Amino acid sequence: MLKEFKNFIMTGNVIDFAVAVIMAGAIGLVINGFVADIIMPIVGEFAGGVDFANLKYVLTETSGTEGEAGYVAENAVRWGAWVNTIVNLLIVGFVMFLIVKAYNKT
Repeated sequence: MLKEFKNFIMTGNVIDFAVAVIMAGAIGLVINGFVADIIMPIVGEFAGGVDFANLKYVLTETSGTEGEAGYVAENAVRWGAWVNTIVNLLIVGFVMFLIVKAYNKT
């Protein structure tokens, strides 16, 4: 049984999959930084100087002082962060498309 497991793990498909998962995580971090630090400030500038990460629709305002009795935290729909996530998804999808397209050419 241990020998079968070793043969399974050492097959090319499993190793390739493991490398792909690690690379996808690294690419995701790079793209997330690219979107948050480069793309969205440019988009925000063209939208009139808006920082999308901080855009929200407040449902309940904060009341009281944090740590004291009767404190109510703000409840808000953070739609700007969601816009950032959508842009991130589109860029990740495009990068993965380019990687697969380049791989299929060889």
